[in-house]
Amino acid sequence: MDGLADLGGTPGWGPVHPPPPDEPVFAEPWQRRAFALAILSGRVASGGVNTDAFRHALERLDRAAYFDDGYYGRWLNGGELMLADSSILAPGAIDARARNLRGEHVPEPPVPEPARPDYAPTAPGSLRSLDTAPAFAAGDRVRARTASVPGHTRLPRYARGRTGVVQAVRPASVLPDTNAHFRGENPQYVYSVRFDSRELWGADAEPFAITVEMYESYLEAAA
Repeated sequence: MDGLADLGGTPGWGPVHPPPPDEPVFAEPWQRRAFALAILSGRVASGGVNTDAFRHALERLDRAAYFDDGYYGRWLNGGELMLADSSILAPGAIDARARNLRGEHVPEPPVPEPARPDYAPTAPGSLRSLDTAPAFAAGDRVRARTASVPGHTRLPRYARGRTGVVQAVRPASVLPDTNAHFRGENPQYVYSVRFDSRELWGADAEPFAITVEMYESYLEAAA
């Protein structure tokens, strides 16, 4: 999560504007097509449904692909990146095809030999069962670990090194940090951890509490 997509708590974005209650799911016809293409691309590239790998693809987009093309444009760009990762498409193939459809004459890269990951989920969805007991319980004071994780993670920067209180223990779930890279599901318990805003952003922060869902390996006991 380190990088472009880890925006939580960062300044300079202005106030949050809730969407209008009658906002359509798809404001333009192309958006529903982009949504469908992104879902299909992720399945073709991964050999199955891997939401974590798709999120990791979004995180690796450049600034223009992430911000300028809008929400569904971002999804379409992420699906394209996953197809390139698995050599279903050659890098630049879609851009070349689009230019040729516009009447330009540019060479299109040859179709590569597919190299999909060796991936098969052990069960539908992300919830899993564990024989071990949770390491923490409701009411425990915990601290989010500070180590920067290479690659994908769901541990936000603003919570690292900060102390909170476990509000609830959730069922075990596939760990995104490994699953996004096709290195195994490594299921762990998930905890709802309540943080004070001033613990996260300093004494001048507006007073409120925020609850963050955190995997067991993200946490350590706090004194």
